[in-house]
Amino acid sequence: MTRGLASLRRINPTILVFVVLLAAICWMSPLYRTPAGLLSLLQRAAPVVILSCGQSFVLIAGGFDLASGSLITLVVVACALITGGDAGWTWVALLASYGIGAAVGVVNGVIVARGKVPSIIATLGTLLSVKGIAMMWSGGAPGGYLPANLRFFGRYVWRHVPLVGRFPVAVVVLIISIAIMAWLMHGTNFGRLLLMIGDNPRAAELAGAPVRRFRMLTFVISALASVTAGILLGGFSGVSVDVGTGYELQAISAAVIGGVVLLGGQGSMLGAVFGGLTLYALFTLLNLVGFPEPMRVAVQGIILIAAAALSARRGRRI
Repeated sequence: MTRGLASLRRINPTILVFVVLLAAICWMSPLYRTPAGLLSLLQRAAPVVILSCGQSFVLIAGGFDLASGSLITLVVVACALITGGDAGWTWVALLASYGIGAAVGVVNGVIVARGKVPSIIATLGTLLSVKGIAMMWSGGAPGGYLPANLRFFGRYVWRHVPLVGRFPVAVVVLIISIAIMAWLMHGTNFGRLLLMIGDNPRAAELAGAPVRRFRMLTFVISALASVTAGILLGGFSGVSVDVGTGYELQAISAAVIGGVVLLGGQGSMLGAVFGGLTLYALFTLLNLVGFPEPMRVAVQGIILIAAAALSARRGRRI
């Protein structure tokens, strides 16, 4: 019995919260009581989960990335304008999007790691700059549409799949993204040293860790995760200059809910995944209950404050 209690304590509490929320969702809506319904929930949650995992790298290293939402918007606008609705330009648009994402990540990383600018200020500036570029490029109201083979990643569903019936492509993208980032964080020296850097950057530097380079890489990873989330969101909702609004705060909230400490030095990809799932499940439950949009925004603010307070408490215990 003592071993059982010890095992329970080791379980990330976010997993238990997600299970409770999922049970409430299934109780309120029969749609989610089937494998297809649960996979549909994962499909819609995929962008938030991917963003949460990418944001976790930056947070664990002791920084913030506020530019992810505006980068999502720029990616969707860029894909629409590059393709012009022509499916033949899809792969060019995808390569360009990841190139833009990598460039934004490098700029953020250089400003923070080399320029010694606080990450919250640097990425806030990038947020405004990237959003401005998206608005200028689109003329403030992007026209056109994304071709079907680009929307495939966010919208397409394989049918007649054994056992589950319908299987969204976005869930495959989600699984691959999580696997890559989990391997980086927990299967390489990069991830282990990143935890050391977030905990005590000076000690990590004295131990020979390339602190500046690793911090820069965290912003690149976060930016590439934002590009992936943007491609999925474009597939879900089409072209809009507001498609990425607020996602940077959702990503930070989800990561902190999952156990990532805002001060750096502690966190896991498993926690980030369930943090994202928990946040999306909560929003889904609020929708089912009938909460109006302004109330959902207020709840998100409360969650962010509570998550920050919880993270500060965790940080003091380390």
